[in-house]
Amino acid sequence: MGVVLLALLILVICILVSCIKIVPQAKAMVVERLGAYQGTWGVGLHFKVPIIDRVARRVDLKEQVVDFAPQPVITKDNVTMRIDTVVFYQITDPKLFAYGVANPIMAIENLTATTLRNIIGDLELDQTLTSRETINTKMRASLDVATDPWGIKVNRVELKNIIPPEAIQDAMEKQMKAERERRESILRAEGEKRSTVLVAEGHKESIILDAEAEKESIVLRAEAEKEKRIREAEGQAEAILKIQQANAEGIRAIKDAGADSAVLTIKSLEAFEKAADGQATKIIIPSDIQGIAGLAKSVVEIAEK
Repeated sequence: MGVVLLALLILVICILVSCIKIVPQAKAMVVERLGAYQGTWGVGLHFKVPIIDRVARRVDLKEQVVDFAPQPVITKDNVTMRIDTVVFYQITDPKLFAYGVANPIMAIENLTATTLRNIIGDLELDQTLTSRETINTKMRASLDVATDPWGIKVNRVELKNIIPPEAIQDAMEKQMKAERERRESILRAEGEKRSTVLVAEGHKESIILDAEAEKESIVLRAEAEKEKRIREAEGQAEAILKIQQANAEGIRAIKDAGADSAVLTIKSLEAFEKAADGQATKIIIPSDIQGIAGLAKSVVEIAEK
């Protein structure tokens, strides 16, 4: 009897422990009582009635990401391509998520495919390739409205990859290659033009520098020639001055000797000497040359005394 009671006590304890539920952060539990919705448990400690209550669904409230396989779509200009999308969603109402739709992920995938076909059907190929942001915005708005009754909020939709047909890919590659070659030609032409301009500017600067150097050289040569002539003139003037000083001293010496009349005679002899050394073809000799010579001799004798 005691063993039976002990076994019943252990069973009751196990049942009570199993009825204690702890809900962690960013989680929720949908609880049913006798098959009907009873409530949603948030973070914390909870206790359910044994046998009557049960946890119908555990819900993750964190933002989740689902990557859907590429879907075939047709553009406005009848180009078939494949586009795969990535949807970021978050459960905002666990009750609606549990009872709103049977398979929420499959429902979002199908809804994404149909919405994408509707949007791409209004765009041409070039617009589809260049309007990713517009397509993302439209899809997010449409999916957010459609999934609101399911307790799901679509935060963001991204076109992961756009795969056009192979023929279109080849044409696009050829177009990009032609565009790159065109840009390369333009850059090469601009580089050559810039190089020509730089060479011309360098040649111009070289000519200017050469002209300035030549001008400076001419100025320096002129200044040197001027300085040379000034020094020669100064030398000649100094030589003449010394000669005149020597003549003055000679005349002064003769005057001191008392032979004033002899000065004229000496000057006459000097003039005669210069005339003899010149280029004249005729020389006129004074008739009184002998007297002059005698006078000169007398002057010399007086100077010696």
